[in-house]
Amino acid sequence: MADGTSASPAPYLVVADVMRARIADGTWPPGHRLPSRSVLGRDFGGVGENVVRRAQELLIDEGLLEGRAGSGTYVRASRQRHTLWRTQGSGSGNNAVAPAGFTGTWEADSEAKVPAPAAIAARLGIEEGASCVRTAYEFLLQHRPVLLLTSWEPMAITSGSVIVLPEGGPLAGRGVPARMAHIGIEVSRVREVPSPILIDREQAHLLGAPVGSRATLIERTYYDTSGRAVETADLLVPANQWEITYDLPVGLPQP
Repeated sequence: MADGTSASPAPYLVVADVMRARIADGTWPPGHRLPSRSVLGRDFGGVGENVVRRAQELLIDEGLLEGRAGSGTYVRASRQRHTLWRTQGSGSGNNAVAPAGFTGTWEADSEAKVPAPAAIAARLGIEEGASCVRTAYEFLLQHRPVLLLTSWEPMAITSGSVIVLPEGGPLAGRGVPARMAHIGIEVSRVREVPSPILIDREQAHLLGAPVGSRATLIERTYYDTSGRAVETADLLVPANQWEITYDLPVGLPQP
């Protein structure tokens, strides 16, 4: 029978408590790079590296730490919020990859002949499983990802042309309207559908954000003059880093 005493907390929770205390009292200030897991394990009474790893993952989920690929684990510093402009004639409708209000750099990875999932196919007006070029973008400020975008283009439109890979060829980085114009397609409008979401673990790992933190997912689709969708994309905007601002003109009534 139970003796009424509570079980001791798991070792990784004990380690996480010590880590929180060091962050709270300034022993580990914002931006501090944590020692290796083996060093921390000895520091925390000889616990194993897996215990340290689980404690770090917990604090990453809580937003106190962040992992940087190839660099290590750091105490997360508060980040300045930026303005992401959604305006007529710029941002969503411009001839550059980066959205208006973004001043950093980006990295892109394209893959051809990717079957279109059902939801993407519906947005593009093509058959499910039709071949597309999928391009994943990471937009960077101070070498850190702050925005994520995944783009889909039907290969039936771009196959065999110099623009088949968005970040390859002579129009790399020019954006959808300019690239499509190069093959004689006029992009006439863009539709955006913003939705609130909570960041999942994979997105949190890429953005250095807490799991479950708020973000806006903007579903963007470009259309040509015939109404055909030529590209669709998901833009993930973390709420703790960006304020989305719409600035649209108001037409005057005709006399």
